[in-house]
Amino acid sequence: MRTFLTIIFVLVCIALSVIVLAQQGEDAGLGAIGGIGDTYWSKNKSRSMEGKLVQITKILAVAFILLAVILNLNF
Repeated sequence: MRTFLTIIFVLVCIALSVIVLAQQGEDAGLGAIGGIGDTYWSKNKSRSMEGKLVQITKILAVAFILLAVILNLNF
């Protein structure tokens, strides 16, 4: 069981690294000062590929933490 969880943990670590590196930076630029940054795309970002990457990142981060805690228990 521990070997199986360790393999899953390594796969989650690799996937999390790849997903984080695939995301773009949060560059607002000078448009954020005047409120120009609120475009149609920025309001509907969750439906885009970048929004899906953010959701996958959150899920993988939770899985990473849970697996790290479970593997740290002495059972």
